[in-house]
Amino acid sequence: MSEEFKSVKEFAQSIYGKLSKRAQVVVDEIINNGVVTTEKLTQLGYDHPPRAVRDAREAGIPLKTIMVKSKTTNRRMASYVFGDINSIQYFKSDGRRTFSKDFKRKLLIKQNSKCAICGMKFDENLLQIDHRIPYEYMGDPKSLSPDVHDFMLLCAECNRKKDQATKDGCSKSCFKTKDINIIRSCYWASPENYTHICMKPIRRTDLTWFGQDEVNSYDSLRKKALSKGQTVPDLIKDILRESED
Repeated sequence: MSEEFKSVKEFAQSIYGKLSKRAQVVVDEIINNGVVTTEKLTQLGYDHPPRAVRDAREAGIPLKTIMVKSKTTNRRMASYVFGDINSIQYFKSDGRRTFSKDFKRKLLIKQNSKCAICGMKFDENLLQIDHRIPYEYMGDPKSLSPDVHDFMLLCAECNRKKDQATKDGCSKSCFKTKDINIIRSCYWASPENYTHICMKPIRRTDLTWFGQDEVNSYDSLRKKALSKGQTVPDLIKDILRESED
């Protein structure tokens, strides 16, 4: 398949019109300057640069990440260049799947309009459809079938958390195994039923206190935790341990 195009640049140009605006910016910067950095994307108005890069990758464009130092802040940051031509994923070139209202309605019913990670209930328009295994890492086009079991609804904040966790953890651990069962059993793919978090024996839960009564309860917990020199999560763990005795 790599013989269809002479370079990743040529492939990116061929599908340019199908790309999202964010992905187009990434491609433009790499073509014009040879590289694009998270710092540059932030300067261009993107508060979450990895998302723009992810859009390009989800279109099948291979990008290589190189860590560099910023000339202005002297801090390490990610920079991106076109990757190996043999890594082009042609089946993704039509872009991300768009979902019907009926498909989202099925997910809303399945999750009772709650975010799969934090468990908070949201209005329909505040919940985003998320592929349990990030689209950019799926190598089998059959896995892109619109099956509700392959997707979940996340609020914007939890979606950002998952994006970062995928970049910092999953991509360096479970994704490297290329074992679909291991990948699917990670917390970030199946928060309601998982066996590990990025290949480590970790368990977690996201708790939110909502409404004045619950907020008052939280404030009381926080006050008690501070008096003991603890964090709220540590205090909650102590309370749970005491309840088991």
